[in-house]
Amino acid sequence: MNSEHFIRPDIIAMKPYTPIVPFEVLSARLGRRPSEIIKLDANENPYGPSPQVLAALASGQFFHIYPDPESNELRQALSQYVNVPAERLMAGAGADELIDVVLRAVLARGDVAVDCPPSFGMYPFSTDVNAGRYVPVWRRDDFSLDVAAVETAVHQHQAKILILCSPNNPDGSVIDDESLRRLLALPTLVLLDEAYADFAEVEGYHSHIHWTVEYDNLVVLRTFSKLAGLAGLRVGYGAFPEWLLPHLWKIKQPYNVNVAASIAALAALSDPAWMQEKVRLLVAERNRMSEALSEISYLEPYPSMANFILCRVHGERRGNHATASGRDAHQLKLDLEQEGILVRYFNKSGLDNCIRISAGRPEDTDRLLAVLREWDHG
Repeated sequence: MNSEHFIRPDIIAMKPYTPIVPFEVLSARLGRRPSEIIKLDANENPYGPSPQVLAALASGQFFHIYPDPESNELRQALSQYVNVPAERLMAGAGADELIDVVLRAVLARGDVAVDCPPSFGMYPFSTDVNAGRYVPVWRRDDFSLDVAAVETAVHQHQAKILILCSPNNPDGSVIDDESLRRLLALPTLVLLDEAYADFAEVEGYHSHIHWTVEYDNLVVLRTFSKLAGLAGLRVGYGAFPEWLLPHLWKIKQPYNVNVAASIAALAALSDPAWMQEKVRLLVAERNRMSEALSEISYLEPYPSMANFILCRVHGERRGNHATASGRDAHQLKLDLEQEGILVRYFNKSGLDNCIRISAGRPEDTDRLLAVLREWDHG
C-alpha cells in the first residue's frame, strides 16, 4: 500500500517544527542530575509557580471531571487582570493553540499569512499545517520591522493575516505604537503575539491588549508560561474581535484548557505580587547579563526587552580589544552543554551563527559568565 497517498502532499513536503530536547533526555545524555543543569534555552521562568499555585494544585478536587469548555471562571479573572471584557477573551492550551485556532478559522487553502522573520517558528509551522501560504517580510539587520515592505506584501498578496511578535522572539525588540497603528490600517487581520510583554512593561512598554476594543482587526495573545512559571501546564489567553470569536468557539477543542492548568492560572492571578517580583528579578538579570556579555570578545548581544538575549557569535574582538580566534555558535552551545549550561542555537536566515540565552537566577548568570570569561581569556 502506498501510505503517502493518504497524506496531504503539502504535509509530506513540510519541515517539522524543532522543539527543545526534553530536560530529562538531556540530563541523561550529559550524565548530570537535573539540579546540576542550568537551563537557559527555552525562555522559561526558573522560579516556577507561586506557592499559592502549588497549594491550589495539591488541594484540587475535580481532576476526574471534564473542564469547563469555555473556561468561564478563568476568563472572568483574566478580565479583571487585563481590564478587557470577558466576552472578548478566550483561553487556550498555551498561546500556540490559539495561533493555530485563529489560522484555522481564517485561512482557506492557499490564503496568505505574512510574517516578519526572524521570529517565532510556530508562525510558519501553523501556516503550513493549515494549508496557508507563508510570505516572509524579513526584518532589517537590527531586527526592526520594515513597515513599508510589510504594507507592500499585504496588498500584493491580499494577505488574510499579518503575524507580529512584540517583544520579538528571538531578539527581544518591540514594535512602537506608530508602526503598529500604521499596520492596523491595512486590510488584514493582525495577530500580535505578546508572550514576553510582561518583561518589557518593566522598561516602559505597554501591552496592546486593550487596543482590541479599539481595532476590530486586532488579536493579542498572552501566556502564563513565562510570567507565572506554568510552561509545563500549557495555558495562554487572547483578546479577539467580536466578529471572530463565534467562529473560534466553534472550532476549538471543547476541553482545551485542562483542570490543572485552569486551577494553576487562577491561583497565579490571585498572587500578582509573586509574578511581578519574579519578572523584576529576571529583568535585572537580563540587564546584568547583557552588560557582561558585551565584554565577551566573541559575543555581540542585541538589545532585548524580553527575558532572553540573542547573541551573534564572532571571531573579532571589538573596540580596543585585539583580534581573537573565531568561534562557532553550534560548538559553543555544545561546549556549554558539557558544562551543564543549556542555551538555544540558531543558524538560519537572519540568525546565522547565533545563540539565545534566557535570563535565569543570579547564580545561573554567575556560572554562565564565569565559563564564557574563562574561554575568552583561555
